[in-house]
Amino acid sequence: MTYRFHHIHLLCTNLENTIDFFTQAFGAELVARKQFGQANGASLSLNGTTINLRVAAEDETVNADAPLPIYGYHHMCVEVDNLDAAYRELRDKKIECSVPPRNTPDNLRVAFFKGPDDIVIEVLQQL
Repeated sequence: MTYRFHHIHLLCTNLENTIDFFTQAFGAELVARKQFGQANGASLSLNGTTINLRVAAEDETVNADAPLPIYGYHHMCVEVDNLDAAYRELRDKKIECSVPPRNTPDNLRVAFFKGPDDIVIEVLQQL
């Protein structure tokens, strides 16, 4: 049996802001606006990976006060060919960097950024 990720699904406070963030920061494409149950949402494509977004449904209470890290979700990662160029581009777009570019012992160059609703996004380059 072969397993692979089909999509990432994020809950967000502001759907339009989150769509704008992923389309403008990373070049994701808005594929469709949709309903997930009773909640408004959207599907984006980032070079073939689906990112589903939705706001809380009327009958849901979302606890956003949990400090990071939390069990189950820590961060998502996008890969680029040139981390330093991506770092400059994202900073020019006023996206907050929480960990500036650095090399890791396992031959990677990484940086971490803050997305909407404090989503942690790693940007990675294989060296």
